[in-house]
Amino acid sequence: MIRFLASGALLLALSACDGSPTSGAASGADLRAELVPAEGNAPPATPAGACWAKETTPAVIETVSEQEMIRPAQLAEDGTQILPAVFRSVTRQKIVQDRETVFFRTPCGADENVTFVASLQRALKARGLYSAPVTGELDEATHLAIRRYQEPRGLDSKILSLAAARDLGLVAVDRDSLQ
Repeated sequence: MIRFLASGALLLALSACDGSPTSGAASGADLRAELVPAEGNAPPATPAGACWAKETTPAVIETVSEQEMIRPAQLAEDGTQILPAVFRSVTRQKIVQDRETVFFRTPCGADENVTFVASLQRALKARGLYSAPVTGELDEATHLAIRRYQEPRGLDSKILSLAAARDLGLVAVDRDSLQ
């Protein structure tokens, strides 16, 4: 009986898993809500004691190629085509999104804290975004994993945001923000 219950519990637990690593993009905070457009070079003054990072997003330019008619087809009186229409390719570029400089809050002193960085690396590793060894050093592999975590949530930056740190469970959530 105990063996039957144990195997049933195991099957139930395994049925919740699909065997693939968590991509980190499934759920989580929309980090775009945390972005503050830059007004000058100084970060926002509030809240007091907050730490800020600055990021400049590049402009997004779309290239569109179209066929433009130079001369329409020439038709005979009976409707048969004498000469085909003549077209040329025209390529235009259009700015889809302007370059923008934004500020966002970051955990204060987190990049200098070896314990915090190691916890960050473990959290990103658990989501399948970081494959290097846990060293506690904020190296390029860690920065790239941070970007992979934040980019689907609306912040294309390799600097860890406070909202992402909260979403990863690395920073306590303010109880007032939950109400």
